[in-house]
Amino acid sequence: MIPGTRLGIYEIGAILGTGGMGEVYRARDTRLQRDVALKILPETFASDPERLARFQREAQLLASLNHPHIAAIYGFEDFDGSGASISSTRALVLELVEGDTLADRIARGPLPLDQAIPIAQQIADALEAAHEQGIVHRDLKPANIKVRPDGTVKVLDFGLAKAISPVAAMSPGASLSPTITSPAMTQMGVILGTAAYMSPEQAKGREADKRSDVWAFGAVFYEMLTARRAFDGEDMSDTLASVLKSEPDWSHLPQKAPTTIRLLIQRCLTKD
Repeated sequence: MIPGTRLGIYEIGAILGTGGMGEVYRARDTRLQRDVALKILPETFASDPERLARFQREAQLLASLNHPHIAAIYGFEDFDGSGASISSTRALVLELVEGDTLADRIARGPLPLDQAIPIAQQIADALEAAHEQGIVHRDLKPANIKVRPDGTVKVLDFGLAKAISPVAAMSPGASLSPTITSPAMTQMGVILGTAAYMSPEQAKGREADKRSDVWAFGAVFYEMLTARRAFDGEDMSDTLASVLKSEPDWSHLPQKAPTTIRLLIQRCLTKD
């Protein structure tokens, strides 16, 4: 979408990112005079009932969460393209979180303990809040975590999130993940997050629950302290094999890391 395009009251700015569930743009809310993030379902998917169901589910899940470390949702919009050269466009209006992603921070090297521990605490708070509402993120990774300049952490992208409470449960067809699938797994209707942060049960195509987020949290925490992935490989198959068969190299954790932190990460990354 071209910067300057108008969608209702929103003026599109620079693109912030793309993924399987949409394109995210900085946008200006001309009514309230504030910047927001617009997550737009690509036009090619707008007529796909399954993709649309996932997109709407993300809006509903985010709306059920109200937490200082989870990026907020302001609305779910359906623009019919009146007065513009665009067909119907659906978008989530989200809180715009300034600052680097955790992936950006890690790319500059390991985080000192006095920075890593407060970030980890805030991520854990966000996950706990989601789990208390019966929601599993299923795609926690450094690229989905923003750290504002003041140190506040915001967990983003609940596009693969799943409601696990009976009240909020969705139809099985709406739970498929577009991030990583194999043909066999697609046929079985299983969801997978990003390979390096997927729990063993996700890698095996089994159901994810809140323990899958605990695993991903452990992988993220390890990476914060080492600037290395806990599980890695040359390609997706190697990475999944590492998740299933290998252990992280614990010697890379900083020598000054307290025993309690080491034990915490090891417990998070217990395969069973």
